[in-house]
Amino acid sequence: MSNNSVDIKILDKDYRVACPAEEQDALRASAEFLNGKLDEIRSKGSIIGTERIAVMAALNLAHELVTGQDYQNGYDDLDSRVDNLHKKINIALREIKI
Repeated sequence: MSNNSVDIKILDKDYRVACPAEEQDALRASAEFLNGKLDEIRSKGSIIGTERIAVMAALNLAHELVTGQDYQNGYDDLDSRVDNLHKKINIALREIKI
């Protein structure tokens, strides 16, 4: 797992980022996704300044992550409930077979 540098562009600025070779495509895709979010905020025109645009994009992405995590936690709870239900069904079926 050797580290290589990857050149990416964010908000029209070039950055060189150290990244393992097997993660370079994901890094490029992440940079492209981030640029899309930044362009979306910039195009609305209500926020001026590169730093403010970056902060708003970071805040939006963090919000999406947190709300997505809450959504995933709901699935984890659902998985637990399904497992418990499955156990109860198996117990009931064993009792019927006796």
